Amino acid sequence: MSFSLPPINDNPDGGWGPSSSNLPDQFKFKDIPYAPYSKSDKLGRFADWNEATSDTRQTVGIVSAQNTRTGPGGRRREGAQAFGSGTASAFAYFHVEDESSFSLVDNKTAAPRRGGAFIRGRGTARGGAGNYNARGGAQRGGRGFGGRGGNAQRGRRGWRDWDRNARTRESSVVISPQWSMLEEIEFHRLAKLRLEVDEPENINSYGRLFAYDKTFDRITTKSERPLQQLDRIKYNTTTSDDPVIQQLVNKNTATIYTTDVILSVLMCAPRSVYPWDIVIVREGNNLFFDKRDGGPFDTVTVNENASDPPQDPPPPNPNNPSEKIPDAPTINSATSLSLEATYVNQNFAFQSVVETSPPPAVDLAHPNPFYGPDETEPLASCGYRYRVFDLSVQDDEDVKICVRTEVDAYLPGAGNPREGQGLVTIRALNEFDPRAPGAGGAPDWRTKLDSQRGAVVATEMKNNSCKLSKWAVQSILAGADLMKIGYVSRSNPRDAARHVILSTASMRPTDFAAQLNVSLNNGWGIVRTVADLCMKMPEGKYVLVKDPNKPLVRLYAIPASSFSGEDEDGEGFEDDEA
Repeated sequence: MSFSLPPINDNPDGGWGPSSSNLPDQFKFKDIPYAPYSKSDKLGRFADWNEATSDTRQTVGIVSAQNTRTGPGGRRREGAQAFGSGTASAFAYFHVEDESSFSLVDNKTAAPRRGGAFIRGRGTARGGAGNYNARGGAQRGGRGFGGRGGNAQRGRRGWRDWDRNARTRESSVVISPQWSMLEEIEFHRLAKLRLEVDEPENINSYGRLFAYDKTFDRITTKSERPLQQLDRIKYNTTTSDDPVIQQLVNKNTATIYTTDVILSVLMCAPRSVYPWDIVIVREGNNLFFDKRDGGPFDTVTVNENASDPPQDPPPPNPNNPSEKIPDAPTINSATSLSLEATYVNQNFAFQSVVETSPPPAVDLAHPNPFYGPDETEPLASCGYRYRVFDLSVQDDEDVKICVRTEVDAYLPGAGNPREGQGLVTIRALNEFDPRAPGAGGAPDWRTKLDSQRGAVVATEMKNNSCKLSKWAVQSILAGADLMKIGYVSRSNPRDAARHVILSTASMRPTDFAAQLNVSLNNGWGIVRTVADLCMKMPEGKYVLVKDPNKPLVRLYAIPASSFSGEDEDGEGFEDDEA
């Protein structure tokens, strides 16, 4: 056998490898297009037979990176150029042979079918049969079922337009240009905080308590009871206007002062969806957590945590005066339902106590501090307990918070209410229309409440997680032994003025908080973190604002005159704009 060496071409230029002048033509990259490729680009599908196009030819071949540059959700951004996309089209193959011998068998556009391989994306918009989702597919009965090639709307819309029809919530308070943002905290950071707090110290108690009417525990759907409208006075005064807290400040009882309603919102902040705001005032070494009159603390939310919560009609568009004026809020809008829930809560608490002896009313250590001699209407059953919690982490610290807590009644035979025994908080859940938008998939209470109470409770815990968590935290802060939650429904789904009581549930606040997965240690960690942030700032007024559309809170420094000239809606800024 013979072995012959291949020819070796010397490079006269002195470089490495053969010279281009010595290379045969078949080894030269002549007339071959070149396109650089980035590893970050994604290759698309080899062939898309379901794409509806105006051209009868099918483009087959590897889709270059130019056509597959993706945006959110894996969708290509229209107009986006891939890395080195100048010559990428040279790699595509086009079938250009004579097609005169072929006949078209089916000229129908590939229609998307539910659950089939032709469906791409999800319908995110909601509405009637005349609406369309963001990908161009039609909707049926309020749920999107179309993909890219829906017949109802041809032509694709880019990923930038996916939320064009989405309704954004407005902030609970108008952000003034004079405000300066100091801190921004995401909810996932707040959820990691922990602080263990010992049992509180009871400072004093005020008010008068009536006994809870035990006959309400025996109400069923078959023996429903009408909800009565009672005229009673119950105060929800903010922290700075409380005369008892002013006395405790003079005695240096604590460092931080607030109420259970305000504190529960802060402790359950990671669960909140709707916007809210807390006014924080630092005077010396003291902090006051206040609320605004007419703000979100004076009403009760409905289905805040539902996947499709109730919505208000969109505000008028100032940029388009000719646009149709939005409809007035209906009885099932978010604002109307909130007012209805507040009305139901107050009247259920007024009605479910026994105001006539026996059993007798119990006067706490001091009378109601807000009831003046000029008042003529009777007071509601309410007791105020001022309690101090120690938030100190180290031995040399002295960080205490004084909280004004509220209880609604006492349970006869469960101990002495004056000593904090047998205290009860009373709340109510309201049902509006199970078939209305925003109902959150709630079952019909009249048919399921007695036979499948667990399903009803589970749905309410899902749709009203934030509200129920705040109720549980308020009851624990007040030291209540029991929570009474009434199930109140409309007499007619189309009438928001008349209601009936279908049932009443009784539970211990600590057990109820455990069912909701509420961590008091996490709540105290949030309170301590916000207090430390404000203590690092100079004396003045601040506001903690929950973003209306994002899970985060922002701390602003505001002028001292802010909120002093508010109008009835709580949105006046006359002093800021002056």
